[in-house]
Amino acid sequence: MGLIVQKYGGTSVGNLERIQNVAKRVAKTYDRGNDVVVILSAMAGVTDSLIEMAHELCENPLKRELDVLLATGEQTTAALLSMKLHSMSYPARSMLGFQAGVRTDCTFGNARILDVGATRIRELVQNRHVVVVAGFQGCDNEGNITTLGRGGSDTSAVAIAAAIKADVCEIYTDVDGIYTTDPNICKNARKMAKISYDEMLEMSSLGAKVLEIRSVEFAKKFNVPVHVRSSFNEEEGTMVVNEDADMERLVVSGVTYNKNEARITLRKVPDQPGIAAKVFEPIAQAGINVDMIVQNVRPGKQTDLTFTVPSANFDEALAIEKKVAEDIGATDVLGDKNIAKVSVTGVGMKNHSGVATRMFTTLAQENINIDLISTSEIRISCVVKEKYAELAVRALHTAFGLDQSE
Repeated sequence: MGLIVQKYGGTSVGNLERIQNVAKRVAKTYDRGNDVVVILSAMAGVTDSLIEMAHELCENPLKRELDVLLATGEQTTAALLSMKLHSMSYPARSMLGFQAGVRTDCTFGNARILDVGATRIRELVQNRHVVVVAGFQGCDNEGNITTLGRGGSDTSAVAIAAAIKADVCEIYTDVDGIYTTDPNICKNARKMAKISYDEMLEMSSLGAKVLEIRSVEFAKKFNVPVHVRSSFNEEEGTMVVNEDADMERLVVSGVTYNKNEARITLRKVPDQPGIAAKVFEPIAQAGINVDMIVQNVRPGKQTDLTFTVPSANFDEALAIEKKVAEDIGATDVLGDKNIAKVSVTGVGMKNHSGVATRMFTTLAQENINIDLISTSEIRISCVVKEKYAELAVRALHTAFGLDQSE
């Protein structure tokens, strides 16, 4: 017996039949003597349809009102599941984000959780209620409804699990765990039994879409065990937990890729103090995230400065940098949207040498040129041409022994 938080994604509650299946799974967990708190996403496609509806009415809908609109998706599924559980004679109670005590900042559309009071959740759980909470939403200090951005229900679930000190947070989705790479492009990808918080943070930031990165940050900070599993079968999934000794035996645990990257290069930039700040400050003011940065020194106190941004922000970033180039005296600004970032990740890298050499050799053997390189303690990333991304992933997956069975 324990206190279990279960989060179900959009595909898991995609229609009434699937909501009934979720109700049966929740009931089974409850019948085993567990206390259960359920966090729900909106039905698959509902959030997008609400956004489209808003934009049909007005070109630039007010962000505050858009959050009020989008929050109705999760409100719907929470109410429907609670109704179904009641019809099955289970004492369920639905709650919206603000009723669950989810307090956020006032960044409409991408709010960050500041605190989870969860007092009412604890009271209901103590009385053996099944608490069904609308994910993806909260409330700021002014009483405004806010939403947490894409993948926000994962963040809701882990934050609530931390607040109520749950024994585990189960993330139910349409995949049955976390794989060594994308099984859609590598048939030899295999499901991992467990992965460390740090590895999952790296993989989420590098393009793995199973868990939203902020949810992993919460899990690591508050030491919440996260179990990623499928809502369509009973198989064990992947545990995301603290690093342990067994994890160090595998040098590389996963290979990820991200095709949503673009590269910008400023040529013959004056090599002097303060120039980098002038290049990147306007990008930051525009709210554009910069990822990899490489500087190549030229003769004559000049340098080439290259960096990557999300491909969705490419046109805006390129326009900004063309203006910057004029201001600082750079000779040219080049851009390329046809790139991809391929990365290998593993906590075992901290105690093993030669990982970079093996990665670069493997790519060379496939005649794949590397444009940019960045590293962390447990990750190496290379930018390559987009058309070679999937080949690179498969080659690296084999080179680091991930094709082999455990």
